[in-house]
Amino acid sequence: MAHPDTIAAREDKAAHAAMLGITEERISDLVETFYQRIREDELLGPIFNRHITDWDPHLARMKDFWASIAIESGRFHGNPMIKHIAIKGIDRSHFNHWLSLFDATLPDVMPNAAACQFLSDRAARIAESLITGISIHRDGLPIIKQKKKETQHAAR
Repeated sequence: MAHPDTIAAREDKAAHAAMLGITEERISDLVETFYQRIREDELLGPIFNRHITDWDPHLARMKDFWASIAIESGRFHGNPMIKHIAIKGIDRSHFNHWLSLFDATLPDVMPNAAACQFLSDRAARIAESLITGISIHRDGLPIIKQKKKETQHAAR
């Protein structure tokens, strides 16, 4: 059983989603509408259609994912990073385009600007996390040059 603080945090998240009007039904509409647009998109459609041969299970999984993100349903269990690392050739431009389509879809299915912003913010964080993980996987950790510290002796 989950810790009482974890249960309380999940309940708070669900209450916040309810206050914004984000429901399971709206999440379902979002996923259905958004991925239909993805499939038809000139840039992203070929990538998704090449990797997803049976859309019904993918859409069900995405509904679980977004319900977990927005409402804390707890139904999603998986590792999106591994799935995205396996896609050769995707880069930041693909994620930026994905976010543009996602943001354009939100007002069509969500009840208000606050719900749109809530989901948009989470999508942007997820996209940034994925592109960072992909970059590290492909290129390794970035080398960060440290500035040389001036010693107190140099001032004397």
